[in-house]
Amino acid sequence: MPISILMPALSPTMEKGNLAKWLVKVGDAVSAGDILAEIETDKATMEVESVDEGTVAKILVPEGTNNVPVNQLIALLLEDGEDASALDGAPAAAQSQPVSPPPASPQQTAVQPSPAAATMPVQQPAANGDGRTFASPLARRLAGDAGLDITMISGTGPHGRVVKRDVEAARAGGAPSAPQAAPQPAAGAAPAATGTAIARIERPDMTVYFEAGSFDAVPVDSMRASIARRLTESKRDIPHYYLTIDCRLDELLAMRKKLNDRTDQYRISVNDFVVRAAALALRRVPEANATWADTHILYHHHADVSMAVAIEGGLITPIIRKADTKGLAEIAIEAKDLAARARDRKLKPNEYEGGTFSVSNLGMFGIKNFTAVINPPQAAIMAVGGGAKRPIVNEDGTVGVATMMTVTLSADHRVIDGALGARLLAAFKGFIEEPLTMLL
Repeated sequence: MPISILMPALSPTMEKGNLAKWLVKVGDAVSAGDILAEIETDKATMEVESVDEGTVAKILVPEGTNNVPVNQLIALLLEDGEDASALDGAPAAAQSQPVSPPPASPQQTAVQPSPAAATMPVQQPAANGDGRTFASPLARRLAGDAGLDITMISGTGPHGRVVKRDVEAARAGGAPSAPQAAPQPAAGAAPAATGTAIARIERPDMTVYFEAGSFDAVPVDSMRASIARRLTESKRDIPHYYLTIDCRLDELLAMRKKLNDRTDQYRISVNDFVVRAAALALRRVPEANATWADTHILYHHHADVSMAVAIEGGLITPIIRKADTKGLAEIAIEAKDLAARARDRKLKPNEYEGGTFSVSNLGMFGIKNFTAVINPPQAAIMAVGGGAKRPIVNEDGTVGVATMMTVTLSADHRVIDGALGARLLAAFKGFIEEPLTMLL
C-alpha cells in the first residue's frame, strides 16, 4: 500500500502553503529524515523531512504550485517490495485531492478496562499536533490487522513515530489489544456510575488515562455543547484583541443612591448604568456598533446590548433592544425581567439571539478584572469588574482614594481597529464618570 505524503502544517495557523521546490524525483529512494521538498509559508521557507522509507513513486503537486491546502496529497512513496501495480487507482497529478482533515481538538473517549490496562504502566507514544498518535500508515494497518492498540506502542522512528518494526515487536511481546469504545448514553440519561470505564484523553504530547473509580462520567447536555461549540468557533475564527481602562465610580454611586431613594417602583443597579453607558458610547462611536459579514460590514442603527446571565448549567445573553433609546429606569425594569425569565428558561429565541454588543459583569462575584470571549456574530464584548476603593493620584498631584472599576473590551480586529476600540472605551468612561450626561 503506497505511503501518502501530505502538505504539512508548519505552524498552528497555517492553512495553505507554496510548494517551492522538490528535492527528490520519481524513482529516488528515500530514508526517514531525508529532505523531500521546500515549503513556503507566509513567514518562512521550510524543509520537509520524510518520516518513512521508500521509493518516490508519484509527485502529484509540481514545484512552484501556490496555495496548496494543508493535508492535501502531494506525493506517494512505494514501500519495500511494492511495485508500480500498487499505484493502481491512485490519483493523477492533475487530480490530486485533499484528504479529510484531522480533528480540530483533542478527543476524549471512554473505553472498557482491560487487565493489561490495569497492570501495565501507561506509555507515551509520540503524537502529532492534532492529538493523534504519530504512526506510519503501514504501522497502523499492521496494528489493526493484529488487533493491537496503536496508542500503547512506543515508537522508535523519527521523532518517536511508530513504525513497522515497533508493531512487530509489540505483537511478539503481547502489547495491549485495541480498546472497544463504550456505548454512549442516550440523551437525558443518568450519569454513568462511578468506575464503569477508563477515560482516555489524547493530547499532543501524551495520552492520559484516568483510573476506573476515580471519576463520574456526566453526559454533555445540549446547552453545554452549544456553549462549547460557539466559544470554540469564536476564539478560533475571530481575531480577538483586548483594551483595558479604569473608571471612577464615586459620582455614579452617589447618583444611583439618590435615584433609588426617590422611588420603590424599581431599583437601578450599577450594571444598568453600564448597559446605558455602553449603548450611548456605541451611539457616539457608531463605527464600533458593527458586525463582520464576510463580504460586508453591517453598521447597526441601534445598540442592542446583550447581558451575560448565569443560569444553571451555563449562561445565556438576553438582549435589551435599542438600549440607546431607553432611560435608566426602563433599562432597570427590562433587565430584571429578562434575567428572571432567563433563569427560569422562559425566554423566547428573539430575546436572546442576535444583539450588536455584549456586557459581561462579574463584579458581584468579587472579580477585579477579566477578559471575555466575543459572542458571534457581535464584534465586541465588555468585561466589567467590581468597583473597589483604590489609591489614586489626583489631577493636582495629591494622593487620594476613589472607587475604581476596571473594564476590558474584547474586540474583533476585522471590524474594530485599535484606535476605534480606544475611542469607544473613552466614550464609555466619560459617561460612567459623569453620569449626569446619561440623562441628557
